[in-house]
This record gives sequence, structure tokens and C-alpha cells, in this order.
Amino acid sequence: MRTVTLPAAVVTGALALTLTACGSGGTGPGSGDGASGTLVVGATPTPAGEVLGYVQRNLAKKAGLDLEIKEFTDYVLPNTALQQGELDANLFQHKPYLDDFNASKGTTLTAVAQVYLPPLGFYSKKTRDVTALRDGATVALPNDSTNEARALELLAAQGVIELKKGAGVDATPKDVAENPKHLTFKELEAAQLPRSLDDVDVAAVNNNFALDAGLSPKKDAILLESAKNNPYNNVLAVKKGDEDDPRVKKLAHLLTSPEVKTFIEDTYKGSVLPVTGA
Repeated sequence: MRTVTLPAAVVTGALALTLTACGSGGTGPGSGDGASGTLVVGATPTPAGEVLGYVQRNLAKKAGLDLEIKEFTDYVLPNTALQQGELDANLFQHKPYLDDFNASKGTTLTAVAQVYLPPLGFYSKKTRDVTALRDGATVALPNDSTNEARALELLAAQGVIELKKGAGVDATPKDVAENPKHLTFKELEAAQLPRSLDDVDVAAVNNNFALDAGLSPKKDAILLESAKNNPYNNVLAVKKGDEDDPRVKKLAHLLTSPEVKTFIEDTYKGSVLPVTGA
């Protein structure tokens, strides 16, 4: 497996998740009780839900924080629920995705802490090197705007393709200027990409979906992003105006603590990287 450092301008990650449990959130900033009550945080199951679960079990009580976790399995609902006041915060996305979501959906969400990096990787059952792909190979990509561009930039950094100048964070297969291997690009929902590996030559898979599918980004990816200068650290996000909620500040402090750093390192063994360890 090789790792690649991407330019900081590249945008990625959009996690897409179906709401598995969503309630009124009742005690958060949106309910008007400010600094008191339970902090309701939305998350994807892996790794965000696991990291928050560690905080809930081991750190929250001592810090005086009542933490409730609601899990989602797509990338849209955690943000709409946060905007609508059903959540007090969420953890699942990087800032480029958050910025793109705000711009396209008219939401007012903001990042309050960087927590970990879930590197995007390419996986294959047919080759161990993206530069050795056969002529006419099929490449599966996430169909959300930020992650698709991120995957294409990763291929371009390896010289497999060349993108049009200025394609940037909005790059799609239409922006491929040079395609010497005549690759065919197949755009799929991010959650479907691990299941596509039997049908395509290579697939770009978001970290959380790779882990959910039993893949090890560090061991199984044939091409993986480097942590160096990577803009895709996942962030704790809140609705604008709630940044100073004492409960949010407590959670941000816990999520960036040495204890959580150690938990991430010991649990994911390089497949997820704590920001302080990047």
C-alpha cells in the first residue's frame, strides 16, 4: 500500500448516512435551555460513534457532561437534524464537506474542533497497484461532490489520470483531461462502494464505510491518503451561535484529550489518525 499527500485545496469526504435513531433532542441549545441538560450528538457508527462511546463511558461523567449519542448511516441527515435543533452537535464530516453542505443547503453549521483523520483509500480484489490497472478498467467513485473530487485528485497525484486545470473541489469524471488507460468511471453512493469490489477493478471507499465492511485502510488499501497537509480531518460541528455552549466546549476538550488520542491509536492502529497524532 502506498500513501499520497494531497494538496490542501482538494475537498472530500461527505459521509452519507440514514437516520437510525432520531428524536427531538429536547435538552439541547435548540430547546432553549442553553448550558444545562443532555448534550445530544449525532454520529456515524464508525469511527465517530465509537469514539463518542468511549468518551461517554470513560470521560463524560467525571467532566460533568451528560452525553447522548444518536447514530446515522448517511451524510445528509446528521446535518439537517442539527440545523433543525434535533441534535446539539454532530461528528462525522470534514470541514470541506461541511462548507459545501452549508453552501448547497443553506444551513448555518460551523466546526468547533478537529478530532481525527479518516483517510480515503482505493481498494481492489484485482490489483495491488493503481498504476497497474488494465486498459479499460472500471473505477468506482463516491457520487457526492467533495469525495468524488477527492478520489480523482488521489488518482491524479499518482499520474493515473490528469485533471483539467482549475477542476478543484468540484471535479467529476467530466474534468478528466488525460485518461491514458481509458478508465471507465462508475459513480455510486458512498455506502455501496465496498459491495462494488466484486464488480469493478478498483473502488474509492470512505474510511467509515471501509471499516464497517471489515476492511483495514492501513492494510487493505492499495492507495491511501497521507496525513501530511491533509484538509480532511473530521470535526465536531454545531449550529452557528452554539459554539460557546459549555457542554459543547467540554465535549470538544474531551475529544482532543490524550485519552481519546490513545483510544484512537490503540483501536484503529493507523487506519484512523487522531489530529494530535497526525
